[in-house]
Amino acid sequence: MRISLMQISDDAVLAGAMNGKVAFAEMIKTIPDEALVPQPLFLDFGSIQVATASYLRESVFALKSYLRSRNSSFYPVIANANPEVWDELSVIASAKNDAIVTCTLSDEGDATSIDLLGNLDPKQQMTFDLVLKFDEVDANSLMEQFGESEKTKGTTAWNNRLASLASRGIIREFTKGRSKFYRPLLMESMNGN
Repeated sequence: MRISLMQISDDAVLAGAMNGKVAFAEMIKTIPDEALVPQPLFLDFGSIQVATASYLRESVFALKSYLRSRNSSFYPVIANANPEVWDELSVIASAKNDAIVTCTLSDEGDATSIDLLGNLDPKQQMTFDLVLKFDEVDANSLMEQFGESEKTKGTTAWNNRLASLASRGIIREFTKGRSKFYRPLLMESMNGN
């Protein structure tokens, strides 16, 4: 699913907390109740020249928090943000100690230049990188392959790390039988990791 911030706001300059709250409400109206499978929700910043930190905090990051608190099948991904918007997103991600997936999205829906904006602690980063490397993991498989080298006893630590990354909205969580599995939001290898 794709939401154009230009269509939501009808302006190339996105500024102010109040306007961000209005955009948040408009985005909520646009999103279907639920999807059958976990999937990215592309927030398309194409044609947006400037977006202030206060606007982004009350729209993009509020939407991300809202969807994660509802255990939604939609995972927000920033698409087509220019360097100025990227800088403001980075300010908010840093201030909130949060992270969000970004990409360039074609008109056909192909995602490229996939990256992670924000920071993870070293254990989360390592777990995130393993999810990217294997495309699909669960806590048991990570424990079997890396438990001893990471001095991790039991699957609980791996499960906690995976669940934390999913709750941050940077990997997808799904169930197979009685087990939870995790996949990258977007399947192309991410840059810089």
